[in-house]
Amino acid sequence: MVLVAIEFLCSPPPNHVYSQTIWIWLSVGSFAPAIAFYLDALSLVMIFVITFVGFLIHIYSTEFMIDDEGYSRFFAFMNLFVGSMLTLVLADNLLLLYLGWEGVGLCSYLLIGFWYAEPENGYAARKAFVVTRVGDAAMAVGLFLLFTRLDTLQIQELMTRAAQAWPAGSTLPVAAALLLLGGAVGKSAQLPLQTWLPDAMAGPTPVSALIHAATMVTAGVYLIARTHVLFTLAPPVMMIVAILGAATLLLAGFSGLTQWDIKRVLAYSTISQIGYMFLALGVGAWTAGIFHFMIHAFFKALLFLGAGSIIIVLEHEHNMFKMGGLRRQLPVTFWTFLAGAGALSAVPLITSGFYSKDLIIWQSYASARGSVWLWVAGLAGALLTSMYTFRMVFITFFGPANAQADHRPGIRINLPLVVLAVLSLAAGFINLPGILGNLPLFSDFLNSALPAASILPAKAGYEGSFAVISGIVSLSGIFIIYLFIMRYRRLTDNLVNSSVGGVLHRFWFAGWGFDWLYDRLVVRPYVRLARINKDDAVDLFFDGTAWFNRMGYRALSLSQTGYIRWYAAAMAIGAAVYIGIMVFL
Repeated sequence: MVLVAIEFLCSPPPNHVYSQTIWIWLSVGSFAPAIAFYLDALSLVMIFVITFVGFLIHIYSTEFMIDDEGYSRFFAFMNLFVGSMLTLVLADNLLLLYLGWEGVGLCSYLLIGFWYAEPENGYAARKAFVVTRVGDAAMAVGLFLLFTRLDTLQIQELMTRAAQAWPAGSTLPVAAALLLLGGAVGKSAQLPLQTWLPDAMAGPTPVSALIHAATMVTAGVYLIARTHVLFTLAPPVMMIVAILGAATLLLAGFSGLTQWDIKRVLAYSTISQIGYMFLALGVGAWTAGIFHFMIHAFFKALLFLGAGSIIIVLEHEHNMFKMGGLRRQLPVTFWTFLAGAGALSAVPLITSGFYSKDLIIWQSYASARGSVWLWVAGLAGALLTSMYTFRMVFITFFGPANAQADHRPGIRINLPLVVLAVLSLAAGFINLPGILGNLPLFSDFLNSALPAASILPAKAGYEGSFAVISGIVSLSGIFIIYLFIMRYRRLTDNLVNSSVGGVLHRFWFAGWGFDWLYDRLVVRPYVRLARINKDDAVDLFFDGTAWFNRMGYRALSLSQTGYIRWYAAAMAIGAAVYIGIMVFL
């Protein structure tokens, strides 16, 4: 991967695209999809994140999973996961992309339910599989629509034909974009299909890191970015993408504030940060969304692996309130986790998360498709992010020690943490805003594959002021949660135990009641119908056919008496009847 990236950067191929067709997959009339791969700036960024972060997670896993009896099976599933994701992002056509898409869905089921002896793990795996299938079904219908109308699934040709054949805002591009958005919402755990991701924490921690940082949940972001021409032809869908992203990042942020399981805090954090990426894509800030995707992969993998480091030395304890004081017991984990928390919270100037998140927040206001309300939502999300992130840091690493680590992690766990911590702090400097040096290396590189954001001239001069506001908001969130957790903890407990505070806490803790709602609207009615139909109404026809054959057999068996005279009489009667029919008819 590194050699491919170096060659691509130093000796760019014509039009900054390299494509290769391996063989024709199938050929039916004009439909001839190929096993073919397409490498441009967008897919290069994606495969860099997938392979590099995935490599670090694999190194980490060799120590984390060393005593697990399913060690070999774990790595088989992990590599199949990475291979499916690489197929998805390198696919030249949407059918091959869909193969990788379903491959990561299968692997998520296998890995979330890896410890299948526990019933709740199997339930979480099934939930992830079923909920994402809802979006996948919509995406499949979208592929049928695109092929029947444009006669191809080759992505670049498809985008060209769509731009030529469909006027912007017309019915067909809106319908096609909505159907593809359905698939993206399911895989990326955005409203209203976000419920599977918190429960996906049932899998081993390296699985959580891989799903959240480098593979499955980013597939929806990639799909929208790859088909950006189609979404540009559907302005109402673009607005839906932005609104869904803004709503998701806020709802997940509030839920993250109430969790006690360290991995579930990070799960809601992922939902929220993917919401930022959807917000960016919805306002046409394509490069900003992909930039945040890359930075997010670094710090989210770091945070999950850091959480796993804590969990494994505390005998698989997940409850943050049973931790505390770990900064002295686990110094490497603490400092690297702090770097990841700072990047997630977008601590200004010194963390990479500030540069990617600020770019999204700024362009959600200044772009032609942006609005002040989307900007306010982005700022509110930044405040919530700082609060739930450092709530996790203060509870886990500060205060009295409620547990003792039975050992310190080895080099195979600590090395990936250190590498990811460096990237979480430094990677953002490849795309500096105008007020801090104007070095948009990443944006310039991606502009060969994605269009630059359309910034309104009247708003362009406010970038510096808005960056200052974003920085102040992020630091304010840290300060507020410091007061509530470290200084005035009793006030916090009283607030949570109050009537209104208790209701809100339970509501946010339960993910705003989406699981409760779906359980009553979908799951329970389906289970009741299944019980009513436990014998399967479709089988009635086949059961009836079998019953008729059995009755016919019994009726005919009565004629088998063993008396020759009855056989002879029956033959004579049958012959007479036959002759009579022939004579008289």
